[in-house]
Amino acid sequence: MGTIINIAITVIGIFTLIVILSGIRIVRPIEEGIVERLGKYRATKTAGFRYIIPVIETMRKVNITERMVDIEPQTVITKDNLNAQVDAVVYFKVKDTKASLYQVDNHVLQLSSLARTTLRAVIGKMSLSEANEERDRINTRVEEILDKETKSYGVEVLRVEIQRIQPPRDVQETMNEVVKAERKRIASSEIANALEIEADGQRRAEIKNAEGFKQARILEAQGKAESIKLENEALLKWFRDNAIDYKKLETTRDSLINNSKVVLTSDGVDPVIVLGEDKITPLTTKRGEVKKR
Repeated sequence: MGTIINIAITVIGIFTLIVILSGIRIVRPIEEGIVERLGKYRATKTAGFRYIIPVIETMRKVNITERMVDIEPQTVITKDNLNAQVDAVVYFKVKDTKASLYQVDNHVLQLSSLARTTLRAVIGKMSLSEANEERDRINTRVEEILDKETKSYGVEVLRVEIQRIQPPRDVQETMNEVVKAERKRIASSEIANALEIEADGQRRAEIKNAEGFKQARILEAQGKAESIKLENEALLKWFRDNAIDYKKLETTRDSLINNSKVVLTSDGVDPVIVLGEDKITPLTTKRGEVKKR
């Protein structure tokens, strides 16, 4: 009899120990625990060692870190009646653990469905080209709508990222051709501008050269005029009555400069200058007879 009692006490002790240990809960830093007592909300437990009353109480853990929902690709009809394949991702975080469990059946599934609907509504009001060019505006608008609609879920939408807006193949090829044509137009315009700048530079250089040549000619003419003026003044002063003698001296000087020959006649008349084999230039035209050498 005593043995049976000891066995019974041992079994009861072990069972009691198991029950007590079954109430131990460890909540990680990335979680929060919702404690329910007999099916009714009792408390929200944060990270650490927690204990609940076995059988009577239960704990449901909720992930409170940033999470991502991948929105499956879907066909969206744009404002210009083109079909485009669109997919995106939504980043969110649970802010109200209690609401995320009690206000919606499955906040992840609900958020994914709502994001798909919102994407169709936002992109459907835009043309395909606008949707491709204004992705940031689409992301911001979808984020604002989702954040507003999911407040009752206890969820905060952090950001939305459009991954792809893919038009039909023929439309994509046409868009590629348009982009290529635009790039060629820009390149042609830049080349034309460069050529125009080069031509303008050459024109300016030619103008500068012409101005320099003009100024040189003016200075040369001024120098000649000054020289003639000085010669005339000298003639009037020193050779007033001996112009023919001066002409002789001038001709002799020129002949020496040009390496010409000077021939003296036998009768002592004025010398002549031989410029070539058949050409004879006299120093004077009045005295003496010029003979060909």
